[in-house]
This record gives sequence, structure tokens and C-alpha cells, in this order.
Amino acid sequence: MIQLVSCGHNFVHSDGIRIDRSSGAGNYAFVLFRSKAEVVIDGTAYSVDNNAYILMQPSTPYMYRDLEKPFVNDWFHCEGTELGAYLQQLELPLDRPAEAAYPTSVSRSIMELQTVNWLGGPHRLEIIDLDLRSLLMKLANWRHLPPAQGNAGRYLHQLSEIRSELYRSPQASYSLDELAASVNLSKSYFQHLYKDLFGCSVSSDMINSRLEYAKYLLDNSSLSIGSIAKMCGYENETHFMRQFKKFVSATPSGYRKRK
Repeated sequence: MIQLVSCGHNFVHSDGIRIDRSSGAGNYAFVLFRSKAEVVIDGTAYSVDNNAYILMQPSTPYMYRDLEKPFVNDWFHCEGTELGAYLQQLELPLDRPAEAAYPTSVSRSIMELQTVNWLGGPHRLEIIDLDLRSLLMKLANWRHLPPAQGNAGRYLHQLSEIRSELYRSPQASYSLDELAASVNLSKSYFQHLYKDLFGCSVSSDMINSRLEYAKYLLDNSSLSIGSIAKMCGYENETHFMRQFKKFVSATPSGYRKRK
């Protein structure tokens, strides 16, 4: 079992910070840098930008300090007899900086670890073990995804968060102008980059997120078609039914009766 020793989410150090562990932390230490920092690992100095992370082995000497204030980071320390072999299996980079492909997701996972740890309960240790394994596996998985090319890579994090938000909140109403403005891009360039990164248009993802939620509700509730349409962001039930038929090749009622 992997055990959480300590954990911190969105720690803001207004006056900066310097962490110096000349003999290592004594356990595995993970830091997600959300501000620029200088890092020295076993005598080798690195300058890291925000969204980089380090995963240190227990006996590796390291130091990091702020290069801008306020300094913000997320972190956790963990240990366990199985952990070394698990990290070796995942082939995660140890004792050197690496880029977090989806830093917001990493930060959210650390926030969840902190919450579970505070809440306690009879299954706390098992939940933490699974959450830590999941986070480490995600970090390993993201390293094998093909890198975004050209200017698309610059906006990968922001556009990935927008895409996640579309699927988290299918009932919400978004305009292309608002989404483009949120990342300071023109609407046409935003649409171009989005399709380059994800292979589909923003509008397709908006529709798909709503219809996937509609299918879930049709499969798992007895709500009326009209209620489901509203819950999926459709003001007009007829429009919902037409769009569902077009993309799912069945009417909502026909889809529900298929089982």
C-alpha cells in the first residue's frame, strides 16, 4: 500500500520559500511548481517554469527556492514498500524536473488527496492508496501521448481545460466568442487550434457532450424527454430530438426502448 505522509494544495508563500533537504526527504517527495523556481538536485541546478514537477527519491539531496513572489506550489510526500517497484514499472522521471502535461488535473488530484486525508473515515487509507496510484499512472500515461505541434502546443493546457469543462457541464451554454476570449484568441484561430489539437471542432464537442449526457439519463432515469432536453442545455425539445436523431441515429424514446 502507498501511504500519504503529508500533502498541501495551492500553498501560497507571499514572501517566497526555500526548501533545502541535503540528505533527502526520507520519503518520496512530489512538488508541482505553479511559480518559477530554481531547483538543485544532487548538485545539478535547474531553472523551472510553472507547471513543471519533480518526484524525488527518499535519499536524493535537493533544494528549491522561489524565482518569483508570491510563490505557489502543490506537493505531497508518500511512502510504501511497493512504491519503488511501482514507479520503476511506470518509468516516471525521478530526481529531475519534468513538465506536467495537464497541471490543473494534477493540482485537482492533490486537492482531492488533501480532502480525503482530512475527512478520515474507515476507508481513508485505501482511497488514498488508489488515488496516489491513479495520479502517478496519469503522469506516466501523459508522457506517452504525442506532443502537440507548433502553436497548438502553447495552448494545449488551456484548451484541454476548456474541453474538460464542456464535458463536465454539458447543460451550460457557451458561445465560441466567450471561449476564444477566455484564452485571448480570435474566434477563428481558437477554432483552428482546437481542431488541430483534438481532431474535431468545438461545436462537435459541445453537441457530443450534451448527447452523451442525454444517453446516460435515458439509460439511468425515468425522466421525461422534455426534462432530459432541459438538463442537457436544450431550450427547445424539438431541437433536442432532431439533433439526437441526427447524431445517434435513433430518437430519444427509441434509444431508451432499445434494451
